[in-house]
Amino acid sequence: MILVYITNPDKKTALKVSKYLLEKRLVACINIFKIQSLYWWKGKIEDANEYVVIAKTISRNYSKIEKEIRKIHPYKIPCIMKIKVDKINKDYLNWLLNNIKS
Repeated sequence: MILVYITNPDKKTALKVSKYLLEKRLVACINIFKIQSLYWWKGKIEDANEYVVIAKTISRNYSKIEKEIRKIHPYKIPCIMKIKVDKINKDYLNWLLNNIKS
């Protein structure tokens, strides 16, 4: 199992990305959090409110997910990170595997 961490400019985009990935059955579950981000952009430090999407899926879906997000994401350089999960309870893993396409 992996988590895919994706930042978004607003809640509307986070929901759009989430529903898109769920409808394609590339992920089984998504959590959305409001965050404050500080980062370098065009030579200066930006301070922005964003929404992070944490998508739960399997490793072999990552490339497909990245490709699909790039199709619909408004950022020129979207943050799309793969986070490996070392341990997961068996019941949840079974549920996850039954709710995605691989």
